[in-house]
Amino acid sequence: MQPPQADDAADLLAPVPAVRTGGLVGYARVSTKGQLLDRQIHALTEAGCIRIFADKKSGKNAEREELWKALDFLRAGDTLVVPSLDRLGRSIQDLIAIVSGLHKRGIGFTSLHEALDTTTPGGRLVFHVFAALAEFIRELIVQGTNEGLDAARARAPGSAARRR
Repeated sequence: MQPPQADDAADLLAPVPAVRTGGLVGYARVSTKGQLLDRQIHALTEAGCIRIFADKKSGKNAEREELWKALDFLRAGDTLVVPSLDRLGRSIQDLIAIVSGLHKRGIGFTSLHEALDTTTPGGRLVFHVFAALAEFIRELIVQGTNEGLDAARARAPGSAARRR
């Protein structure tokens, strides 16, 4: 997945879908084969999910087959439901990219634990704040990297900065 772009963050505020017209589709994940999905599947069933996809893979693993199946299964008007945000994304950037992709397709997103629902204005606002913070952090990292490179060049033997 590509990192979210500036227009992705702005798109999150658009009211799509304004009203749920489709079904709730659940996605659950545990990190190891020894862990049980029961609690997550129960929460998704109680939330009214008509179909649940589940992976037993680390969140660091990009090859989450059931997640990709769930994303493929979803149609405009549907809502992807997860027990908690950490079950879906490997990082805030990954989470924003996935939810932005859903939003562009007219698909909502709900996280039960955080009570976050992008089909509501408040839920879209929270996600917009997440995206803005992620962009800010990326810019700080780039700025710090550039400052570090400049300092290293200045310390290098024979650099123009040292000869001044």
